[in-house]
Amino acid sequence: MTRTSHPPVIIASETLERLERLAEAAMARNPDLADRLLTELSRAKVLPLERLPEDVAAIGSSVTFRDETMGRDQTVVLTWPEDADIAQGRASVLTPIGVALIGLKAGAQFSWDTRAGETREMTILSVSRADPVTPAA
Repeated sequence: MTRTSHPPVIIASETLERLERLAEAAMARNPDLADRLLTELSRAKVLPLERLPEDVAAIGSSVTFRDETMGRDQTVVLTWPEDADIAQGRASVLTPIGVALIGLKAGAQFSWDTRAGETREMTILSVSRADPVTPAA
């Protein structure tokens, strides 16, 4: 699976500022991850929440994706860092997989660098939002 470009990113305007603040705050602790998040945000199309398509991964979305490299499917709910609990499938937007998934639509294919430094090929199989996305303070 080769990519010539990155899949489009769409972010709700109600969450953009908080995502930018999280990335800036993480710059000292994890500059590579923070830089990746800021890069994704800088190329994002920003829409009001009510216009965000249902199949775009946002805070609160349940995202099922396939690790094409390992041949394994996984589902996570994207959360703010304080709500994350990977044992319960709640992945922080401030983790490598959270940064990779935020703003992508179902069907998107992308490369993802794991914490161990491995590059994996991924496909988003489905995205659903049970609750409205709210910008936490």
